[in-house]
Amino acid sequence: MNGLKLPAELRDRILAFRDGRMEPVPARHAATVVVLRDHAEHGLQAFMLRRVRSMAFAPGAYVFPGGGVDPRDGETALAWAGPSPAEWGAAFNADEKLARELVCAAVRETFEESLVLLAGPTDASVVDDTRGDGWEADRRALLDRSQSFAAFLDRRGLVLRSDLLRPWAHWVTPLIEPKRYDTRFFVAAMPPGQRARDVSTEADQVAWVRPAEAAEKARRGEWFMLPPTLATLAELAEFETVADVLAAPREIRVLEPTAEIVDGEAYLVLPEDVAQHYPGG
Repeated sequence: MNGLKLPAELRDRILAFRDGRMEPVPARHAATVVVLRDHAEHGLQAFMLRRVRSMAFAPGAYVFPGGGVDPRDGETALAWAGPSPAEWGAAFNADEKLARELVCAAVRETFEESLVLLAGPTDASVVDDTRGDGWEADRRALLDRSQSFAAFLDRRGLVLRSDLLRPWAHWVTPLIEPKRYDTRFFVAAMPPGQRARDVSTEADQVAWVRPAEAAEKARRGEWFMLPPTLATLAELAEFETVADVLAAPREIRVLEPTAEIVDGEAYLVLPEDVAQHYPGG
């Protein structure tokens, strides 16, 4: 069985769902971005954050920048370069409106959590530095939702660069979870000249780390990660450079672990190609 043993207290919750006594919480659409760079000494590295332990969802987990879609992420008055929302929708099996929201959420959340901005003054350029009080004020205005992402880009005269992103995966939180997300994973190269922020309001540690090293830390229990994060790192560990990752063909399918009772105990059952990344998998 491709499963991870769950705490005993979840057994009753699984039975309640199985017997129809509980209904699943709707999954909120979300986007996450694996920002990558080529390091002269360490090779391919990914940017990761450790969520603060006060977070309601996955406290203390190492994650990639990302978060839920904001209703205003679908605003169409926004300069856009690269694949269209329709093309992104085809990649992620989403309608055009949702695809636009997902791409905007991916770029917005990455900026909010890391100051990495996948946008530029033209459709062939990218912002080369996002440090300074003005950028920090913009980041905070996006965080508290006093400014929409479209308004932020328009005021600064910037074009969203959807061509700097690539689709990578699609994960849905298991039905038994009290907070659920329907998340599309993207990959992107760190823009030249930009520097990732040290911490965010949702993270207490950050790290540039080789995917294989991060995955091994998770397997040894040194870093807590959710299955989608570990699976993504394990996949990325097979590549040598950012260019290799961005050029890799991807067939996106929905991955949704299930919670089951096996021999009287609670397990999270993973897709077979994901379970192989865990000890004993």
